[in-house]
Amino acid sequence: TVRHDAPELFATVAAEAMHKAGQFKPQELANTAWAYATVQHDAPALFDTVAAEATHKAGQFKPQELANTAWAYATVQHDAPALFDTVAAASMQKVGQFNPQDLANTAWAYATVQHDAPALFDMVAAEAMQ
Repeated sequence: TVRHDAPELFATVAAEAMHKAGQFKPQELANTAWAYATVQHDAPALFDTVAAEATHKAGQFKPQELANTAWAYATVQHDAPALFDTVAAASMQKVGQFNPQDLANTAWAYATVQHDAPALFDMVAAEAMQ
């Protein structure tokens, strides 16, 4: 990643993304959260908006998109319990499709935010053991 401080750029992109988030596909939602978490740009309103959209579309997310979304929210410590509940449910439906990195990122995210998801942890552990 490029380590270039451009707060005005990130603020402008966040504002635009919040207006268009309803049109975003799952990958675009996941990538937006991942990008802002990666650069540690403070954008709580954007994370709230992405969480609301992702909660409605979580069933359409691919495994990497689910894992990256959980990772992003855990990385910035953004409180989004409904999102974590929904991502857990969607992940359990697709856990057999997760690659090892997706499994690790998902487990790390839930452990980091201490979100209670014992069934998800059991499924991740079982899948990791195969």
